[in-house]
Amino acid sequence: MAETRNWSARLSELGITLPSVVPPVAAYVPAVRTGNYVYTSGQLPIVEGKLTIAGKLGAGVSDEDAKAAARACVLNALAAVDALVGIDSVVRIVKVVGFVASAEGFTGQPGVVNGASEFLGEVFGEAGAHARSAVGVAELPLGAPVEVELIAEVQPES
Repeated sequence: MAETRNWSARLSELGITLPSVVPPVAAYVPAVRTGNYVYTSGQLPIVEGKLTIAGKLGAGVSDEDAKAAARACVLNALAAVDALVGIDSVVRIVKVVGFVASAEGFTGQPGVVNGASEFLGEVFGEAGAHARSAVGVAELPLGAPVEVELIAEVQPES
């Protein structure tokens, strides 16, 4: 059996409080468990019910602002995991997929999604090292510049 970690204490050490789960904007649920994996739906940079930033990379949104938005997205994904199974049941982060609203010619998607990946490393250490895709898209829901989803391996159900 995988080692149990106290990720809630780690978040507290970092001064981070998981937000409430962002209500779905369409017909889906925030996260689903199958076996020992939790898949989150794509999460937007919504904080306290409001999109924190809108626009596209390469057309007004800075790389640094988008990295911060990716961090907010992954924090929302972790909130969805926590609400479903509890954050302390996470064994490791398996995969992250980041979508970046990109103007023609923008090719910095990996750097933007680093905002999510670096945050996961800060929280989970080695257990936060994950496979990843960073995809440029024409548009995202609500005009968001970035959307992030993840897959987490979790402790077996008892």
